[in-house]
Amino acid sequence: MKSPCQRRSPGLKWHMLPRRRDARITCVSDENRPRIGTVGCAFPRNYLPQSEIIQLLSKHLCENWEEGDVARRRLFNLLRTAQVEGRYLALSVPEYLELTSFAKANDTWVKVGIELAQSAARSALSNCNISPRKIDHVFFVTTTGIATPSLDARLVNRLGLRPDVKRTPIFGLGCAAGAAAVARAADYLKAYPEEIALVVSVEVCSLTLQRSDASMANLIAATLFGDGAASVVIFGAARREHQGAAIVGSGSAFFHDTERAMGWDIVDSGFKVILSSEIPYLVRDRLRPEVDFFLTRFGLTRRSIRHWIVHPGGPRILEAVCDALEVNASAVERSWRVLRKVGNISSASVLLVLGDLLQSGEAATGDYGVMVAMGPGFCAELLLLKW
Repeated sequence: MKSPCQRRSPGLKWHMLPRRRDARITCVSDENRPRIGTVGCAFPRNYLPQSEIIQLLSKHLCENWEEGDVARRRLFNLLRTAQVEGRYLALSVPEYLELTSFAKANDTWVKVGIELAQSAARSALSNCNISPRKIDHVFFVTTTGIATPSLDARLVNRLGLRPDVKRTPIFGLGCAAGAAAVARAADYLKAYPEEIALVVSVEVCSLTLQRSDASMANLIAATLFGDGAASVVIFGAARREHQGAAIVGSGSAFFHDTERAMGWDIVDSGFKVILSSEIPYLVRDRLRPEVDFFLTRFGLTRRSIRHWIVHPGGPRILEAVCDALEVNASAVERSWRVLRKVGNISSASVLLVLGDLLQSGEAATGDYGVMVAMGPGFCAELLLLKW
């Protein structure tokens, strides 16, 4: 019998290939587990209630579209269903109207992005009281702008990082990139347990809005995505001065033949969003076996997990995750809270959920947590944490 995804989505025919059970999961021994330090965050100054944002979109976008009346009705329908109360935006409305080319939008991304990156990184470093000069490796992720040198290079002078600091910029993993960067940092620290890594995620999603695109995907993006940054300090196992949550292992899941489920089309005006309406069905159909397989490698089941740190992709995504994991909405309440307060900030969002959990002090010694984020590919990134 075909899955719900396959029945509903003839254009996206995903399937599962045999797993290499000896190579898909990264697991480390107890004595060599990197540990999460602290999470810092940063947002632009402009915070607008969702209702005001929708009114502005209706005024400045819909009136220029042939199908403006239809788009306007869709916007106000999305206002009711998005469950976002407000979002941070990089610019004022007049400033957005001046961005008439991809070049102008990307220049703004560089200017805004580096400020957010610096602020988030300083916050994370300050929270665990360490000097920037102690950072050995920076993992930088984004999917909303491009620069060479990448923004992490510009952070070296701004933060006062050492000249021998290593840098790994990652582009294109979308909403999955925050979790992926933490996982890649942990992989690195297994080999260099004396070192400290810094993960920095910067997303200025508002700069990717396409003014000439009246598609439902563009409207959803306009009502869901916000701007901000998050940063995480991660200690190698030999750095005994910090005893935070241990990164027990990480895993990745790539869903074959789903490249058009999510991502960007690069057009003259910049990044044009791809968002398939079938993503929630894909999540509901495919996430559970991937999570179960991931946990099996550690002798655990979903019942072993006390804390679910889930990327708040949107209401339908969070509902699909709850269905897939067979948990109630309260299990991902932190994700709902982040979504309501700031919307979806792509790769930074799951790090904000992680930061909320760490700040709460709710996690007790011996608790397990799983970080889950999904993004273009279509793919999922998974991390197992233990306190």
